[in-house]
Amino acid sequence: MLAQVHGEPQNSDSFRKLSCGCVRKLSARKPKKKGVFWGIEVAETLRWRGWELGKEMIKHLILKNVHEKTQKLSYRCPSTRFFFTVFPQPITLSPGMSLTLPIVFRPTEKKEYEDSICFKKAEGEFSVTLHATLPRPCLSFPAAVQLPICAVHNVTETTFPVRNIGDLVTVFAWETPSPFCMIPDCGMLNPGAECMVKVVFQPKVAVVYDVAATCWFGGEEKQKRTIQLKGLAKYPYLRVSVTGENYEGVQPGKFQDVLCFGSVPVGTTVEKCVEIFNMSVVDAPCRIERAKDPLLQDHVFSCDVSHGVVPANGKLVLCIRFQPQIVGEHSTDYFTIISAGCLLQTVLKVVGSCKGPLVSLHQYSVDFDWINLGESLMQTLKISNISDVPAYYQFDIDVRGSVFSLDRPCGVLEGITTLALKVTFRPTHPISYHRRVVCLVHHQEPMYVDFFGTCHSDIAKPAVLQARHLSWYRTNMVRGLTFYPPDILSVMLKDGKLQMDEKGALMLPPKIPQDKPPKEYFEANSMTEYFYDGVSSDLALFPPHISVSPREYDFGCCVPLHKVEPLPLCVTNHTKGTVTVTWTPSHGSAFRVSPEICDIPPLKSSAFRVLFQPTQLNSLYAAELEGFASYKVLRHYSNIEEDATICPSWCLTVRLRAHTYEAEREHFIPQYILDVPKTFPPVAPNTDTYCSMLLLNTGTSSITFSVNQAACPSVLVKPCSGHIIPGGHQIFFLFTHPVNTVSQQHVLPLQLNSCPGYTKEIALRSCGESLLLLLEGDGNLYFKPVYIGTSSTRMYTIKNCTRLPMVFTWKIHEPDRKILSVSPTAGILQPYEAMAQAWTFTPDKETKYLLRAMVSVRRKSPDPMFPQSARYALRIVGEGALGTIRAQKEHLDLGNVLVGDLQSCSVVLLNDGICSLKYILSVEQLITGPCDPEEFRSDPLALELEHSRGMIPARSKAFVQITVRPVRQLHYTWSIKYAICTPTATDLASTTEEQQPLCCIVATGVYPTFCITDACSAGSASGISKLHLWRLFSLDTLNEYLERDPTPNELTYRVPTRHSTCLIPPVYTPFLLDFNFGAAPIGSEPTLVMLLLKNKGVVPVEWAFLFPYDQKMDMEHWAEDAEFSPHELHQMRIQDNQLFSVSPKSGKLLPGQEESVQLSHRHDFIGTDRLPVLLKVSYGHEILLNFSGVTVEEDQRYIHFASTKHLFIPIAIGTSHPPTQIYELYNGSSMPVIFEVQLDNIVRIQEENFQHPVFVCLTPRGEIPPGTTGHIEWIFSPLEARTYLVDVPIHILGGESALITFQGVGYDPNTAGGTATSSEVLAPSVFPGSTKLTVPGQAATLSHHRICLGNIPGCTKASRLVFLNNISGSKAVVFAWWISTCKDKRVLHIAPESGVVQPGESIPCFITLRPSESASFYSIDLVCKVYIQDSLVQYERDLQQWEKEKERQAVEFTITEKDLGTKKKSKSPAGRSSDSAETENNPESSAVLRKYKTLPPIKNHPMPNLPAGHFQRRLLLDKEASRVWVRPEPPKPILLHLGVTARSYSVEDFFSNFTSEFPKYFLSLPFSNRPLKSKFVDGSRDRDRMDVDPKWLSLAAASKQELQIVTDILTGVIRGLLENTQFHDAVRRSLDEPIPYFSQFRCAESAELQDRRQCSMVPSRVYASPDLYPEKDGERKEIRQESCPSNDLLGSWEIFHHEQLRKQKEMMSRQPALGNLVELVLENTLQNILIEASRGEVVLTARPRVIALPPNPSRRITNPAPSPSRA
Repeated sequence: MLAQVHGEPQNSDSFRKLSCGCVRKLSARKPKKKGVFWGIEVAETLRWRGWELGKEMIKHLILKNVHEKTQKLSYRCPSTRFFFTVFPQPITLSPGMSLTLPIVFRPTEKKEYEDSICFKKAEGEFSVTLHATLPRPCLSFPAAVQLPICAVHNVTETTFPVRNIGDLVTVFAWETPSPFCMIPDCGMLNPGAECMVKVVFQPKVAVVYDVAATCWFGGEEKQKRTIQLKGLAKYPYLRVSVTGENYEGVQPGKFQDVLCFGSVPVGTTVEKCVEIFNMSVVDAPCRIERAKDPLLQDHVFSCDVSHGVVPANGKLVLCIRFQPQIVGEHSTDYFTIISAGCLLQTVLKVVGSCKGPLVSLHQYSVDFDWINLGESLMQTLKISNISDVPAYYQFDIDVRGSVFSLDRPCGVLEGITTLALKVTFRPTHPISYHRRVVCLVHHQEPMYVDFFGTCHSDIAKPAVLQARHLSWYRTNMVRGLTFYPPDILSVMLKDGKLQMDEKGALMLPPKIPQDKPPKEYFEANSMTEYFYDGVSSDLALFPPHISVSPREYDFGCCVPLHKVEPLPLCVTNHTKGTVTVTWTPSHGSAFRVSPEICDIPPLKSSAFRVLFQPTQLNSLYAAELEGFASYKVLRHYSNIEEDATICPSWCLTVRLRAHTYEAEREHFIPQYILDVPKTFPPVAPNTDTYCSMLLLNTGTSSITFSVNQAACPSVLVKPCSGHIIPGGHQIFFLFTHPVNTVSQQHVLPLQLNSCPGYTKEIALRSCGESLLLLLEGDGNLYFKPVYIGTSSTRMYTIKNCTRLPMVFTWKIHEPDRKILSVSPTAGILQPYEAMAQAWTFTPDKETKYLLRAMVSVRRKSPDPMFPQSARYALRIVGEGALGTIRAQKEHLDLGNVLVGDLQSCSVVLLNDGICSLKYILSVEQLITGPCDPEEFRSDPLALELEHSRGMIPARSKAFVQITVRPVRQLHYTWSIKYAICTPTATDLASTTEEQQPLCCIVATGVYPTFCITDACSAGSASGISKLHLWRLFSLDTLNEYLERDPTPNELTYRVPTRHSTCLIPPVYTPFLLDFNFGAAPIGSEPTLVMLLLKNKGVVPVEWAFLFPYDQKMDMEHWAEDAEFSPHELHQMRIQDNQLFSVSPKSGKLLPGQEESVQLSHRHDFIGTDRLPVLLKVSYGHEILLNFSGVTVEEDQRYIHFASTKHLFIPIAIGTSHPPTQIYELYNGSSMPVIFEVQLDNIVRIQEENFQHPVFVCLTPRGEIPPGTTGHIEWIFSPLEARTYLVDVPIHILGGESALITFQGVGYDPNTAGGTATSSEVLAPSVFPGSTKLTVPGQAATLSHHRICLGNIPGCTKASRLVFLNNISGSKAVVFAWWISTCKDKRVLHIAPESGVVQPGESIPCFITLRPSESASFYSIDLVCKVYIQDSLVQYERDLQQWEKEKERQAVEFTITEKDLGTKKKSKSPAGRSSDSAETENNPESSAVLRKYKTLPPIKNHPMPNLPAGHFQRRLLLDKEASRVWVRPEPPKPILLHLGVTARSYSVEDFFSNFTSEFPKYFLSLPFSNRPLKSKFVDGSRDRDRMDVDPKWLSLAAASKQELQIVTDILTGVIRGLLENTQFHDAVRRSLDEPIPYFSQFRCAESAELQDRRQCSMVPSRVYASPDLYPEKDGERKEIRQESCPSNDLLGSWEIFHHEQLRKQKEMMSRQPALGNLVELVLENTLQNILIEASRGEVVLTARPRVIALPPNPSRRITNPAPSPSRA
């Protein structure tokens, strides 16, 4: 688009002028950039250019209101004195109106000025920049130009504008790096002018170009700007495709570079197309060249295209024409498609052959027998063309002047046709006639036919000529007997000088019986017979019997007509007998012979005259005179005595021509078509070559022709003269005899119509072809080093450089044939054909080889008399070497591979040697893992090689693609071995012994699997403990199933698929388990269960929960089953109402990744809901999960039993104190439930086991609050090592009862594995909690969700640390620990029990279990109630207000009496209520009361949980609630469950079962008054002397009456002891007695030795334990000083003193209080350290550092050095 100049539009003339050149004048004014500021449109900048000093320049600033309302604004003048405008005044602009503000610029010096004018509106301010610039040169053009992608050595170009945006005329010049150039590279631009610059990109290398071109411009001070020129060059890739052709050795549909024309008729042109495909993304220019023929310039193949461009990813169609000239010749040529600067070449081979007509005569003689003079006889002669090429034929006979005539002597014989010619015999004299007529065929050798017949008259009756006579004649002629007349031959036959052979021919009698046999006649080559007639050529096959001279004569111009001189004709008789010559008269011909009949004596000549009598001027005359000469004795048959002596007549012909054109008259212009080849067919030197030529007369008058043989004596033409009738044709045969291999040019003048002006020069070339063979590489063939015993094959090309086919034969020396071979060893090379041959080199030792081979070539059809051949030598160089193959990585670990899936990798094979190696790979498979080896023994090979054999070049590497597909979850090891492939070892069977290890590949087959690592509940199931939740959802079983290998049926559908056609899909998995959601009342919150899925495997896992609807295929309605079963209806109701839901239903877990899944059950319908849900793991397990949940009525008491069978932990028989075990019951209703255990079957089991209490129920009756779990304590004490079963009814008061089967197993601890069983019942462990598994609204998490303390002894304590983390970022939480049962509260302690956790803070909580002395199983569910502190504070505030209002309403009353002025006795209040009361009518108090509005009455009315659907009742309750102030409800806490499990043993049992673990525990209570040694002497405990331990089994089995009697007795005894003062004194005295240490049991010697050691170690012991002695420092110094003197008294005193100290220490260490104190101090210390570590104050994992403090100079030397401190 052209800009307007000075506001005037350009007309067409100006546009035409601008389009003519590259520089065009544009507007100097750029359109002002305008902006809109609060509805005012104004230019952002005003510029002054071209200003001069001392002159003012005014520009106008236009402000336009583009808003729909009137605008008001004001402005401030520019701040500098160089720009000024009119005095500021308010401006008011109506919508659409404009205001022009003049701005005056007055410069004072040559510099740039800049200012601004500011406008102010109510909305704000905006300014317009004022800028005056100096004139400067400045060019504008793009920063970068991207050139089109270009092929190497090609050219692409693009243009970009260069504009002078300065104020001066600018001269520019470009500096452009290669391969870019600019056109123009320099120029000049006026201000505002623009020119287009062309960038030419001509790369030489295929790389990415990004160069900078520099433009220098300006005046004296040159400036420069750069432009980035970017281009991409690529190599083109051309492929030749010959479509629709099938050539030998080329597969159909593949790219091929051979164009085969097949067999093409001679003289015709066939055109075929090839496609040159460009496989690259760049346009590829190319040129088409052909192989140069140094000998001949003509080509039968031609192509008009010599240059072209193949578009990117496109094709170029190349048309090639084939015009063969020589019949039977095979032509081969090569076209080369050259692209990319001669770097890339593609060769197209074109082949074709020439076919001609195949004309034959059905008979080669026509016998007319004999007829009378004056009669005629007609015979048929059939001529056939068995080729599809039309044939031009001509019988060389002038039918106008011959006794033999044909109806169609010349014509065209179409392909595959037969023509019947009519031959007529009209004799003119009574003689025997015989004429051998030649049939000329264009592009074929001539054929001969014999016409013969006999004419009888009344007087003369010659012998009848028959076919046998001709045969005898030819045999006699070979034997030289035909020169004798028949009468002489008859005499010789009679005299015995001649004999007759078996065929009847004459022969001379042999002189010796062993003489050679007589000569026989052989049919000569027709072309040889045609030319070697003794007339056209000096040579003749047989000497002539009769000759005539001349044979051809031209009378020339015969004007005037009556003065034509006759032609003297001489006929010579060469025979030994008299012959009679009879000329055939031609009626109507201007030529005749005189005399017609004449006898010629033997060996004499006779003269005849040829008279020419023309009748018309300006005409052409031509004719052939025919005469027959025969022996005179044959005039009558009676003269013939022997039939074998008959000789046929000889035909004499003379060709004559003349014309009667006057001198001033122009001869008729001949109209003709001449078909003549350019070259003679190729032959060897000194060999005859022939070709044919066709002259067609296309005019309406006859044509005479004559060839001047003298002008070109090297070429013989026959016939040399003659005439052609209109529409006829003449066939010529040309003959030459090249003597050498030098190309020779022949020019034949062909004169037409006897006019020199109508002479056509025929140019032909001939050349003798030598045996020239071209060997590739100057006859040198080099082989790369080859591995010994292997073969290397190279293609070597030989080319026939001649126009004749040749036969080649390779000869290799016998010793070298084991090392060297070639294929093919012999063959035929067509003209100019190049053949690639395969040479194979097989070295047998490590050395270098220099070999020679010879190739001999000869002609395909050599002359048997003079065979010619040539030999060429080929030099072969090779080397035998050794080599090995190695793998780049000998050990390749593929890691974990999905079972059934494919994993590919590449093994890199390296060949470091100098020779190429052919290899065969073999694989051995080893499978290991936890599986029976017999199972996978028959497994197929799980590793597939892309190719098991191949070849690695020398000093190279090869990649072998390996695909692994394991079928089992086991460890696979594959050993890959290789063997060098040799001719003797071509398969694995023959290379077993030679195999070498290559590499080892290992992989592990894995299935995608995951596990459930955590679970929590919410909603209606928030009261369920984690342990109980795991049992309800069978999570342990689920994890166990997921760890197993999938079955084949599970892999029927590897991924989630809709495969079912029914509502209940089929089940393909054997793994079934229950997901029990428990029970809840109708209308309660949904039961929410959160599961944490973790991918513990090493491959990604895709999982999905598939409901029945998810597995059903979408079907048309007519295909659905209209009748549903109750089970289907039940599932449809559950799915339609979405009672069960899973979110998300599918997902993908990466290795180590975790994801939470929420399962929910809505309680909208009363009853039990069941739904089968398929857990599908892609390419892995599918497990059927039976979702089940129970919804009960609001007031129904319901205990949810997870199962009807409970398994006790196995107990060893003979256990003195069997542990207490727990059976859990969950109350899923909203009412407290009381249960009772019926013990009838338990009593029966006891009676069956000899009154031994096998099962003891410690809590046969109990109450379970709603939404909580209750415990029934049991003691299982087996009597035998067997399984015990008991069915126990559990009755629910007001609900349904259940029959539970309890099973216990007793085992013998003395058998193998018994001890292990008791030890591995409970291993101590900690199960960390997951912060990812949270319920909505959860603000805190526990660091652990389960603590297993393992096996612990009684009378001890075990502690664990748990952190409560506040995961909320802004809210503090309040926590409080809650223990459900009183028994658990006695043994379990938590510190702190409650507290506040700030946002992001963690609080450590210490869980301490103090089991009682009785053995028991502990499964305690600790619940941490977490509240949001803000909601709790709000609740307390609301509760205080509610209680305060309740107190106010409790004392408030209202006086309703109106006559308060009279003094009446007030009535006593009838009653008090929360909303009315009586009081005094005080005006002031009433006024005060009226100021306040009474609040609603307060009632404790909690909102019950109503079932869904009871909408009307909820409305009534809402209305009632609006009238009553309901007591505030506390916020609902979030329950965090912590499961604590442990098993406690009695001290004796723990010591016997876990001896190594016993020292780890501190027993807080003394065992008994007896020493420990006496307790464990026999490994058992004396139960009679253990007063503190009750007989738990007896008490548990006792009745209530027995327990009451024992209680009463013990009460009386204890009360009496407490009232007895003597008992009190005895107890006090016993406390003062020292505790016996049983030191008397030590031997005396050991005691004395121990005393000595203690005495020697007194100082060190005293000062090593200063904490045990609270003396002051001064006292310790005195002791140390007093111990220094060495007198006996002091020594004895010290011994006594230390003995007393030792006894005191031993006595103190025996005190339980001291042990408890030390244990408590250590416990607090460790707890403090852990708390500090959790807060980051102490880093427990830091490496210890030793810091050596410098010595203190003020310290005395006598002071000991400070011990190093450890930080």
